[in-house]
Amino acid sequence: MAKMKDSLIIKLILGVVAGLIIGLYSNEAVIGVIQSIKFILGQLINFTVPLIILGFIAPAITKMKSNASKMLGVMLLLAYTSSVGAAFFSMIAGYTLIPKLNIVSTVEGLKELPEMIFKVEIPPVFSVMSALVLSLFLGLAVVWTKSENFERLLDEFNNIMLKIVYAIIIPILPFFIASTFATLAYEGGITKQLPIFLKVVVIVLIGHFIWLAVLYTIGGATSGKNPFSLLKFYGPAYLTAVGTMSSAATLPVALSCAKKSQVLDDDIANFAIPLGSTVHLCGSVLTEVFFVMTVSQVLYGQLPTLGTMILFIILLGIFAVGAPGVPGGTVMASLGIIISVLGFDDSGVALMLTIFALQDSFGTACNVVGDGALALMLNGIFKKDLAK
Repeated sequence: MAKMKDSLIIKLILGVVAGLIIGLYSNEAVIGVIQSIKFILGQLINFTVPLIILGFIAPAITKMKSNASKMLGVMLLLAYTSSVGAAFFSMIAGYTLIPKLNIVSTVEGLKELPEMIFKVEIPPVFSVMSALVLSLFLGLAVVWTKSENFERLLDEFNNIMLKIVYAIIIPILPFFIASTFATLAYEGGITKQLPIFLKVVVIVLIGHFIWLAVLYTIGGATSGKNPFSLLKFYGPAYLTAVGTMSSAATLPVALSCAKKSQVLDDDIANFAIPLGSTVHLCGSVLTEVFFVMTVSQVLYGQLPTLGTMILFIILLGIFAVGAPGVPGGTVMASLGIIISVLGFDDSGVALMLTIFALQDSFGTACNVVGDGALALMLNGIFKKDLAK
């Protein structure tokens, strides 16, 4: 009983249920307060994310010594390959299934969320991408200069951030998720957008699970380990991603899940999981490809040509590597190619953003769980170097 009480996944599920109940039966004043609580908790989480990236990636690089540069290149290649592979898989599914669907394109009558009662902004010290680049430069520079004092300093910072994650960030996550679902329930998006949600998202969800199965099968074969020995710990991270809709905000829980498995080297986990949260967005890419094809069919009466889709996917993979791990980051980063390559007008962009927002949480969850598979591949590729 005590174990269930302390289980993060149980707390997160309770947060979702409580949020839905509160949202359905709350008045405007209560939701205004909940909006404010959600905003502040989100600000706290977002404030720590760049520090977590710096606190985990830089020390992990210093421990890899001569393998650091090579490992970084391999991880980026794996992330790009995974995203592009997921996109081509989604494209094939799109050409096969979308012509057979009858999709309602617009939903109206949602409640408008009230203004926040109070608002406290806590801007991060630097952005997620700045933290990522700083971590890579700092870690590599320490390796190249063999600076032992700075290496010890980074190790201390790693311990400090680990304590912040477990003592502050993880305990507030259930409350953040409860407030998120409360606003969704009040707004009516959970019920009134259900027809679109069920038709398109179920297909995309199945695609997510198929792609994760592919990634973990490759990860298991590469590492020589049972992939389920890692995958079974990812339940809390998946649920957190569904609630936060952000790979970056889910990072503390994802790290915690990855470290519970015995199949991953600690240094690999410290390096690959934070890096993956910013460069590996296979679920979001898979979803975006299926949805741009759907929107094209709905608004313009036809699917994009094969050549156009191939060009779009190759470019989207690059944009995905650089997209921020925040809600809607992938689609926002790729709006330029949605307009220039696919030829979407304002209506197409608006509909794309709307439909993408409906499933963003599930795409994020696929991204987060997929990071574990890439870490497993990295562990297998550098197995001999790690042993040394």
